[in-house]
Order: sequence, then structure tokens, then C-alpha cells
Amino acid sequence: MALWFMVAISLPALIHGFQPLFSFDVNAITHRDITQRAVLRKTAEVCRDIAASEGRVFSLTIDDSLSTEMVQKACSSTGDSSSSLLSTVMFTISIANMYLSNAKVDVIFALSEEHHFDDETFQGGRDVITAGVSAVKASVKLENFVAGRWTLGSVCHTLQDFYSHSNWVELGNNAPYSTLIQPDQPLRNLAGPTTPTCRNCTGENCDNNLLSDVLQQGLLTSGYFNIFSSEKPAGKCSHGGSFDLTSTHDPVGGINKDGVGSSHGSLHQKAADLAVKATMELLEDIRRAAGDLNFLRLMGLSQSSALCFVIDTTGSMRDDIAEAKRVSFDIIDSKRGTEQEPSVYILVPFNDPGFGPLIMTTNADIFKDSINKLSANGGGDIPELCLSGLQLALTAAPPSSDIFVFTDAPAKDAHLKSTIIALIESTKSVVTFMLTDVASARRRRRNPLDVSSRSMSQSDAQLYGDLAQASGGQAIAVTKSELTVATSVIKDSLASAVVTVFQVVKNPGKPENFTFTVDGSLKNITAYITGASSLTFDLISSTGVSQSSSQPSGPLASFTTAGNLRRLSLNTDNQTGSWEIRVNSNNPYSVKVTGQSSVNFIFHLVEAHEGAHGDFSLKEGRPFSGGNATLLVSVTGSDTVKVTEVTLFDSSGPTEVNGSLKSVGSGNFLVTFSGVPAGGFVVRVRGEDSGSTSRATPSSFQRQASTQIRTSSISVTTQANNTNIEPGSTVSIPFTVTTTNNGLVNDSATGTFTVRANNDRSYASSSPSTVTIAAGDGGKANGTVTLTAPASAASGTDVTLTIEAENPADNDINYTVLRLSVVAKVTDITRPVCQVSSSTICPSSSSLCTSSRWEFMANLTDGINGTGIESVTIRRGNGTLNTSTVAGAGGENITVVTYSASCCSQNAELTAVDKVGNVGTCVAQARESPTTAPVTPAAAATTSTGGHTHSMSHYLWISVVVSLLWKQPG
Repeated sequence: MALWFMVAISLPALIHGFQPLFSFDVNAITHRDITQRAVLRKTAEVCRDIAASEGRVFSLTIDDSLSTEMVQKACSSTGDSSSSLLSTVMFTISIANMYLSNAKVDVIFALSEEHHFDDETFQGGRDVITAGVSAVKASVKLENFVAGRWTLGSVCHTLQDFYSHSNWVELGNNAPYSTLIQPDQPLRNLAGPTTPTCRNCTGENCDNNLLSDVLQQGLLTSGYFNIFSSEKPAGKCSHGGSFDLTSTHDPVGGINKDGVGSSHGSLHQKAADLAVKATMELLEDIRRAAGDLNFLRLMGLSQSSALCFVIDTTGSMRDDIAEAKRVSFDIIDSKRGTEQEPSVYILVPFNDPGFGPLIMTTNADIFKDSINKLSANGGGDIPELCLSGLQLALTAAPPSSDIFVFTDAPAKDAHLKSTIIALIESTKSVVTFMLTDVASARRRRRNPLDVSSRSMSQSDAQLYGDLAQASGGQAIAVTKSELTVATSVIKDSLASAVVTVFQVVKNPGKPENFTFTVDGSLKNITAYITGASSLTFDLISSTGVSQSSSQPSGPLASFTTAGNLRRLSLNTDNQTGSWEIRVNSNNPYSVKVTGQSSVNFIFHLVEAHEGAHGDFSLKEGRPFSGGNATLLVSVTGSDTVKVTEVTLFDSSGPTEVNGSLKSVGSGNFLVTFSGVPAGGFVVRVRGEDSGSTSRATPSSFQRQASTQIRTSSISVTTQANNTNIEPGSTVSIPFTVTTTNNGLVNDSATGTFTVRANNDRSYASSSPSTVTIAAGDGGKANGTVTLTAPASAASGTDVTLTIEAENPADNDINYTVLRLSVVAKVTDITRPVCQVSSSTICPSSSSLCTSSRWEFMANLTDGINGTGIESVTIRRGNGTLNTSTVAGAGGENITVVTYSASCCSQNAELTAVDKVGNVGTCVAQARESPTTAPVTPAAAATTSTGGHTHSMSHYLWISVVVSLLWKQPG
């Protein structure tokens, strides 16, 4: 189960369309609902098809009532997760990324008619969808699934708005307008620019404001929308609503179906249903281009996190590399082929003067080979480019990943510290440092005979400690001989359904007692204590039993020590309730308690906005010091969990800010905080779970977020109207820096701010080093960052740009993180063409099918100007497929396909994909006949996805009917 937390900061913006995320009207359906329903249903369909191909039973009913837990359980290889804990965190985060990106369209492109199909901009709207889908397919091709999800969410918004803003529903259509995702199909029956489409509404009643001629002729139109002017073409429909000034100009009223109270609100449900179906149709197209496994990865269907190593490869790291290899191989060999196999493998080497390349793969053997090839050599001066390597890992890994850094040297690129913290806060990944021989680091110079000895200073080590604390990770300092013991934390983190129960860092240290709650759902509870060797502790159970640090094995726990780390394996013996750890140390230390449970949570920072609906959208950066904040808490995975308390906790104070909870239905809560003070906080949740034990009274539980939330009095916003960059081009990104006072913009403020802009691809970039707010500037300063993608950049490459602003006077920093994609302009929008060349028969008697086979051959082409056929796969059928390539008479490449199957399997469906992801489907069916004699030639028609029909005579056996239908997947 996962609990959702979204922090909202009030900021005005304009919204129109389906409500982006949430609605207080129980009858309204939002973009979030539409996207989530479509993703869950399509994911379930893919899992159903995979199960059928493997001969497994798939019993899940696919409808709009699906939950992430239902789908994840049904999609497991056994279809039954009762034998192991079910974690839906990765799946839930992935779906959230899609619908948060979806909602962001209403902020970034609020006044863009093509992004909402307003003003009859059907061609422009389809162009937005076409470009977006191409970007998604390019990202998936390079296995950049995180970038693909963000783009996919925004594409879905535009597609979904069509059904709310056009008259497609009013025309009586019960199926999606597939032409919107078929760019090689013409947009037909559009109302002309001077064709009247609406009449005035009758008072508040707009049910019959579409003209009869429009309905009778089936003309497609959409409403005009403008917040600045009431002007629109004569006789045209308006969008409608209080923000749309055109709706006050004849013909008055509107036709939108955004909510049940909209102009055509009676059709809201039907429009939303069609939007779900259209989104599923789009997902099916992407599925066929990507293949089933990569599609499920795009959807984030995984119970496991990434295996991510960032490794120093200088001369003294030979033992560390060997240990990283050993532990990773153990994990791979024990989890390969199971539900717990890492979702992706990431490796980033670094040294000085280089770092990278990033190796990211879903293939364990490729990862093994890559880490096998690492060698320890060189080094020069002692500091290395550790943070540059970590930056690559943070931007490549899925959100909320565990990243492990191996090094024995200080960071040469410590100037990246604030950028790394920004990325940690944005991605919510946990970073743990494996620091070896900190007190006596030995680095091998470039001359292997010249060895220099130098210790990593406490300030050098503290940098790693600060980053670990920001992420909820640990800085583990051990000797090289102790590293094998310390790496047990890596295996711990990759267990199923790991949750953080409690975590605290004390710097400076002081003796203190800490309590945490053990609930009945927690299994395999582990505590980690890092600190000086003089540190002592006592562990006290909920029943009063105690054990001291002088007992490595006792009634409550057994523990091992390696360097500054004590790892305790707790024996709770169903002793639920409040436990205590008493730490005695005056040196810095940390305490972390984890376990395995399906009860977990994630959080996102969002901002509230006003407008036609008033809702939330994702906010990058930090909340404002002294301002109000709102957390949206959504409980998933269990009907027995009740959230009773959500707090922002700062252990250094200690400061604890309590929020007020308000239920918004379906397990969702709005938690409001007033006047959040300056500082760093973690989100802590407490509640009751009546299903975790057999006791009559509910079991109390607590969970804690790993990533810190820091406040700031600075605001950094961008005006990025395009997140795609063509290879060889430059994008300009304007940004604005403001200061705030108690959460509100201080329009009389002045000052100079340091600006830093970094991207993870080391692409050429320019930005001002400072911006200045002068008197009379309204408390704002503007600047521009440029980013140039090299001409050699592969389409589908993702780029993460971080823009930071710092007030040097008080070390206050805020930032924004932009995710961009390099996408080559796609000119090939035509799908492959198929021509049948031959086919054979099957006997009429089913008893003879096992000893007989049928076959058909076809020629596939992508045309002279096409990008070429990249893959042909069996979509349905149990036969074998062989392909070869020959040159056609016109110079085009022809892919010759031969499909052969047992006559017991007389249906086949093939999918052909060209190099930019255009998809066609080829269907073949063998029918039994009492005769095996050939007959006169018959004509077989094949239709391309472009709708063009090509007839060609083929000699066919009369008993076989081969229908090659090049159609839009759906």
C-alpha cells in the first residue's frame, strides 16, 4: 500500500478542461481519474495477454474499479502475492508522475488553444499529440522510462480535453476519434471557419445550443475560449464558464463538459468515459511500438527498486570494486526471474578527470559485464568527481531509488552540493555512501610506483554526511576489510516492501531517547545506528524488555558492527506498540529503523491555483518559510488503515508542526499546515490499522519519509513552453526570482542573488551568474538559461536542468528542476505497408491438426521516404516467424516475412514497427476445408494505416483466408 502526500502552495493560475487532479463534486471525473483508470485497465489487459500466452489463469475483472494493488497482484507471475509482501510504491509513483504531468498542462499551456482543442484548432491539437507520442516512443526506445512518463501525461491531457471541449459526444459518437492518434489520416468533416455552429443558450440552459445543421451534417467543432476578450468568429460556439469572456458574446453560453455543472454538464460522464477509452487506445499504440515488457516498464509496474551503484575507479579502490561486484552478483543471482528482481540496473564510474559513462539497462547480464570491466587505476590528486557521477545517477534512476556510492576520497566537485540536494529533493531518492579508510586513505597516483598517503578530513566526510541526511541515507565509514559486512545494507534495501519507520540525525550529538511504533504489519525490522566507537545504546521493547549495546545477541536483537555502523536485526515476537532506543553519545550520530510492510507512503510538492476550477499542480522547489502548506494524503492498498496524524518533524529543534486533516473521499485527506517555520523537515504519519493484527483493538502504526523538505524565502519559477529539444538546436528558458515574506511575494524587496544552472548531460549552456532585484522591480528579477543539444544527441535522450538561486547573505537557496527530452523531428508518419505473396492450407479434420502446419508469406515496406521497418513481432499466435530483407525495384527495403504455425493454431496477428514507432497490425486466419485442391487466383486486399487500399492478385488455397488489415491498434 502507499500513502500519498502532496504539498500545496497557493499560487493563482488559470485552468479549464476536466478538473486536473481533484474535485469536491463526487459526480465529477478529473484528468487524474481518467489517466489512472486508463493506465490500470490497459496494464491489466497487457498482463492478461501475457498470462494467456504463458498458459496462466488471469481472473481479474477489468473495469473502472481497478486499484493499483489489484492490478499489481494480478500481474505478478503467480497472480497471488500472499506468499510475499506486496509493494505498489513504484507503480503508484509512476502513475502519479503521469497525472501530475497531465495537470501541469493547465498551468504551462493555460492559454494555448491547441493544447486544449479550443477555437476549432483540431490540426494543431493533433500535432501536439503526434509530437508527444513520438517523444514517448523515442524515450522508451532508449529505456528512458521516467522521461517517457512525463511526456505521456501531458499528451494525455490534450487528448482527453478533446472529448470535453468539442462536440464529438453531442454528435452521438460512442467510440474515440482514432484519427487524433493517426497522423496519416485526414481530419474530416470539420466545421469551416465561417460556418455558424451555435445559437444562444436559453438562460442558463445550453442543452440545445448546437445548431441543427451541425448535428445533422456531423460537423466537428469546439468552443472558443478567451480570458481577455469577448471577440470570436460570428456564430461560433464558446467554451463557456465564468472565465471565458467569449461566452458573453452572441451566441452566448458554451459547450464544454468539464464538470457536471458545465454548459453541457449532462454529458460530462459520457465525455469522461470516451476520454478513458481514447487514452487506452493511445496506450495500446505505444504498447505495440514498445512491446509488452517495455510497456509495463513505462507504466512502472514493478515491486522492486533499481540497483544503482556510483563507483570511484581510482587506484586504491580495487577492493571496493571487488566488493561491489560480489554483492551485486549475489543480488542478481538470487533475484533474477523473481518479482524482486531490480527494475533497472544503473552503474556510474567516476575518477579524476572523468566521470561516466552512465550505464542503464534492464538486462542483468549487461550490468554484470559492465561492472566486470571496471578497473582501479590512476587518480592523480586525491579528490575525485564524485558528485558529478552522483548527479548522473540521480537523474537516471527512477524516483525513490536507493543509490549507493563507493569512494575513499573527498569530492573535487563539492560546488555541486546544492545541485545534488535539489535533485535528491526532486527525485526523493535515498543516497548511502560507503566510505572506506576515511582516516587513512591511500590514493595511487598516475605513476603506479608513486603512492601518496592522505586522510579524508572531517569536513570532506561531512559533505557526504550532509547529502546522506538530506536523502534519508547513511554515511557508512569502514575499513576496506569491513566493507563486506557493511554492504549488507544494500541487500536490506532491495528486499520487498521496505519502509522507513523512524529516522533521526543528531549533529552535534547528545544523549537522547527515541521512540518508534511497531505495528502488526511490520516484518524483518532492522535498526541502523552510526556514530563514534564510544557510542553506546539500549533497546527497550513495548513490554519493557531491554538489551544493551554490550550484548551483540540478546532477547530483542542481534547486531553486527563494521566501522561506524551497528546493524541490529530486531526480534519483535509480536511485541507491537512503542519501542525505545536510548543513545548515549556526545558525537554526531544517526538512528534509522526500517521494516517490511505493505503500508508505506510517498509525497509530492504541489501548488494550489485559482481559476475556473481551482485545483493543484506539481511544484518544483521548496515551500516558502513562514507560509501555509497543504499535504494531500491518499491511502491505497488497504481498507483498514486510518490516518490520524500527519506532521512535519524537525529533529534538530525539535520542532513538530501538526496538520489539520480533512477527508476528501476515497481515502484521501487534505492536511493543512499554518505558518511552516524555516528549517528542514520530514513527513511523519501516524494512524491505526485494524487489519494488521487479530486483536480487537486496532494496531497503531507510524511511517516516516526519507527525503527532507526544506523551506526557503526565495522563489524560482520558469516559463518553459516546450520540454522537447531537437538535436543541434538551442532552447531558451526564461526564469524569475522573487523573495517571500511569510509565504507571500515581497514586492518591495531588493537584493542580488547567485544563479547556478547545471544539466546532467554536460550540454553547452549559458546563464547569468547573478540576478538583481532593484527598487521598483516589484520584488522580481528575470534571467534566461540557454541549453544546446548537440547534433549527435540521440532522439529520446533525456536532459535534467537544475536552476538555482541563492541569497549569499543567509545561505538561502531555492531551485527548479526541468526535465527535457531530445527529440528529432519526425517526418515519417506513414505506417508500414503489407502485401501477401503466398499462403497454404490446413486439413478439415481437427484430429489431423497436430501433424499439419499452415504458412503465409508477406512483403512489408515503409516506402522510399520511410525510416524503414525496425521490428516484426507475433502479436497473437503460437507460430514461428522468420524475416529477411531484400531490395525492392524502387530502391526501398522490403522485409520478407514468413509465418508458420500448427494447424491447431489457425489465427495469427503480427505487429510491424518502423524506426520512429509507426505501428501496423497484420491479421491472418486459416480456415479448414474438405478439399486441398488449388483454385483460380483470388484477390486479397491489404489496407495500410493510412487508409489506402492496394489490391494484388495472389494464388491462394481456397481453404485459407488471409486478411492483412493495416489498422490503428485499439
